[in-house]
Amino acid sequence: MKVLEHEICIVGAGPGGVMAALFLAKAGIPSLIIDQAKFPRDKICGDALSAKCADILQKLNPEILPDFKKQDFQISSNGVNFVAPNLEVLRLKFGGSGPGNKKVGGFIAKRFDLDHYLFQWMAQEPLITVLEETPAQQFIRTADGWHIQTPDIRIETKLLLDASGAQSAFARHHAGIQKEEHHFSAGLRVYYKDVKGMDPDNFIELHFLKELLPGYFWIFPLPNGEANVGIGVRSDVVRKQRMNLKTELKKIIEEHPVISKRFERATPIDSVRGYGLPLGSKQRKLSGDQFLLLGDAASLIDPFTGEGIGNAMISGMKAAEIILAARTKGNYHAESLAGYDAAIYRRLGKEFAISTKFLQLVRYQWLFNFIVRKANRNATLRETMGCMFESVDLRRKLKNPLFYLKLLFGRDSG
Repeated sequence: MKVLEHEICIVGAGPGGVMAALFLAKAGIPSLIIDQAKFPRDKICGDALSAKCADILQKLNPEILPDFKKQDFQISSNGVNFVAPNLEVLRLKFGGSGPGNKKVGGFIAKRFDLDHYLFQWMAQEPLITVLEETPAQQFIRTADGWHIQTPDIRIETKLLLDASGAQSAFARHHAGIQKEEHHFSAGLRVYYKDVKGMDPDNFIELHFLKELLPGYFWIFPLPNGEANVGIGVRSDVVRKQRMNLKTELKKIIEEHPVISKRFERATPIDSVRGYGLPLGSKQRKLSGDQFLLLGDAASLIDPFTGEGIGNAMISGMKAAEIILAARTKGNYHAESLAGYDAAIYRRLGKEFAISTKFLQLVRYQWLFNFIVRKANRNATLRETMGCMFESVDLRRKLKNPLFYLKLLFGRDSG
């Protein structure tokens, strides 16, 4: 059997793994990246990219974002419509959409296209060795690092970056990440064409229907009159309420008094597919002796918004920064990599905490109706909710007690 030796091996060529490889290459550090699939390939997802993604791409290479914006597989998304159980709509505009504001908002693109686009940028980099159709079947700890067994080769590496997604075998068996229903969500996705009433500014839609709380139904616009349609509900709620998500999705599309009218002439263009979302509502150990967890493998999905792509990209960038520092120490032991956990939760922890609080609130219809009504009249609350979808650092604001006083007791204002 062929043996490959690489100092750094990345398992998984989604956004987190690709960003890690590209940021390492930018620092002059070579890496090997393997993936079980051959690109392009589908990835079940909501397909929404927040402004975080644009920020990371700008930091990586200023040429990528302008080129990405020219691609016909993506559209700009300028905000989000929250629909409360009582059907009141809260319209939140992203910061980049205002007149004269140069800040970039979000985008929507099928993962089939997005991941292939990023993969092609990565494939041009001479410091990155790429192996497609190479599934990691077994991970064996060694004195010098890890042996990664694949069908045809054995990879010997000093540092393993696991970016293999929500079903990561490495995260379960070697990093101690276990599925916990309270911190895991089940989702369904189906693509439709010709859904009526799509937002003229390509706002994504989150419908907090009473039968799904604390989960929601979504409609995300896509190019060519298509839309990503789906539902996401926390796994413990699915079990306790004995929900059949396919039945619920079908019922909403065909019977909901408002939503069904929008689907009267719409056509599904693929089958309903399910996926799991490990939520960031609990902080976990993301590093250890000679390994780092990235993206969904690290449970970095926002508990409220469901965002995973931007957080995965952040984890790839932060991983590269930690690796660069660890290399100067001459080893990848746990203590040399521990700064990764701190960096991730310093960047995302506050967002996850406030999202977890909102997720707890929306269990109660009356309370979520109140929040939407209040946000429509209170600029502070509206800004806070908008921050969940943008690359905005909440830490300074959250440390200020006046923020909470204004939020709870401040006068309503447009």
